[in-house]
Amino acid sequence: MLPSISRRHFLAGTCAATFAGTAWAQRDAQPLIQSIEHETIWENRDGKSINWFHPRACVVDRQSASPLILMTTQEITGSDFFGPVHWSATEDLGETWSTPELIPAFDLRPVPGHDGLKIGVCDVVPEYHPPTNTTLAVGHCVYYRGNHFSGGDQLARYPMYSVRDSDGNWSDRKKLVWDDPRGSFIYSNNCGQRVVLPDGDVLMSFTFGDQGKHRLVAGVRCGFDGENLVIKQVGDPLVNNVGRGLLEPSVAQHQGRYFITIRAEDNRGYVAVSDDGLKWSAKKAWSWDNGEPLTMSTTQQHWLTHSDGLFLVYTRKDKPNQSVFRWRAPLYVCQVDPESLQLIRETEQIALPLVGDGINDPKRVPRMGNFHVVNASLGESWVTVGEAGYMGSMKRGDTLMARLKWSQPNRLVAS
Repeated sequence: MLPSISRRHFLAGTCAATFAGTAWAQRDAQPLIQSIEHETIWENRDGKSINWFHPRACVVDRQSASPLILMTTQEITGSDFFGPVHWSATEDLGETWSTPELIPAFDLRPVPGHDGLKIGVCDVVPEYHPPTNTTLAVGHCVYYRGNHFSGGDQLARYPMYSVRDSDGNWSDRKKLVWDDPRGSFIYSNNCGQRVVLPDGDVLMSFTFGDQGKHRLVAGVRCGFDGENLVIKQVGDPLVNNVGRGLLEPSVAQHQGRYFITIRAEDNRGYVAVSDDGLKWSAKKAWSWDNGEPLTMSTTQQHWLTHSDGLFLVYTRKDKPNQSVFRWRAPLYVCQVDPESLQLIRETEQIALPLVGDGINDPKRVPRMGNFHVVNASLGESWVTVGEAGYMGSMKRGDTLMARLKWSQPNRLVAS
């Protein structure tokens, strides 16, 4: 058994939006999302504990035992300043979570030849790899001086990974090598969702650039043997020459095709589709099904997948959050039309609500801009997020989970 910390329900709601009239709508036009419950995994809005941030989970098959849901997380104490990556797990579908434990591979380490500079790992996403019965956790390197993000001497940034074997042992950190000058400043899959292909290859995406602005995004296919992750192919890039360019891409598979969603810095998010995850269609700004574009502010989006439907989890500008930093509350979920690549507006729901007054008192609104999605069982999927910025402090915030319950079994999950 795992040493556990009980969670508490802080709000439970049943949310549903009805829609019909499309050829791919779920059976009998019954909404796929039957209800959404909101839970707190760890409390810390008072700042007296640890603000566990970047909570990202995956389901680990344990053969004869019930599945283990493994989550990586790390403390946040300042703007882009994170502690070492830890892991926690639940054996009872999120009723209790184990006390977070350090992943030694992702601890802070001194950088040789750079006095006072330390290298850490952040933005980690774990994903179970069935062919090798291992869990691959991929993040990227980051550099700190003292208790701050080192803005003045960030060295080249690249993906770093550690592998958890079936006995629960973590490997040392490794670098995912890409010797392409286009990524000499940065190449990264940070915060990105990935797809394990039938042959065991891993499909992901890079944001990359040879300078700090105008980064590109491309699909990446890697081989993985349970120990080493190696790049096989990099596809054609997508471009958006505004600000830092295209950031934090996430890839999902739905009914034989691949979809990518991308953070950008022009008040938009972008989507594209591909038959192989390497050659993408022209990117398209996220919009409602009437063609009206969503207004977003340089914040990641992620996929929620179901065998009978494709959904997006995201933030956007709305009347109740107009004064919130980058409109990073609430978290929304909405069904995607996979043909038009638009959001079906009447299906939009709040996955995790805005807390406080987002118009007149945004300082008291915890922000939710770094989140993840996992298909936890046949009957439910989760959105996990670490709050930040409550009362103006990055050290104050709860770790939350939205439990989305399906009206139809999600056949993407093994029974």
